[in-house]
Amino acid sequence: QVQLVESGGGLVQAGGSLRLSCLASGSGRTFRDYAMGWFRQAPGKEREFVATISWTYGTTYYSDSVKDRFTVSRDNPKNTVYLQMNSLEPEDTAVYYCARRRSAFLGPSRIVGEYDFWGQGTQVTVSS
Repeated sequence: QVQLVESGGGLVQAGGSLRLSCLASGSGRTFRDYAMGWFRQAPGKEREFVATISWTYGTTYYSDSVKDRFTVSRDNPKNTVYLQMNSLEPEDTAVYYCARRRSAFLGPSRIVGEYDFWGQGTQVTVSS
């Protein structure tokens, strides 16, 4: 079983920054073998893709709404994936989730259903 624990959320003013962390633990294949993703869900809305990073070479993809403001990265020896969020906007307010790609050695994905393990989420609130 795999556990993902997010941290780093909070309340920030528009224009501010936060860095989210997601620590992976548990049995099975090693963390570095899996692409990881960040998603978010605002009240009354569906969960949406934010960013993803490949299991090798660190290839990254972003949603259009966060591109050039957010940066996803990973530290494989620490079993951790990060989401650096800059120039935050009130529209970024949501619960942010990290997730592990369903199978090892697959490329990154923007699709919610292609991830199997999810964290509990961390709240990010951006005030105007």
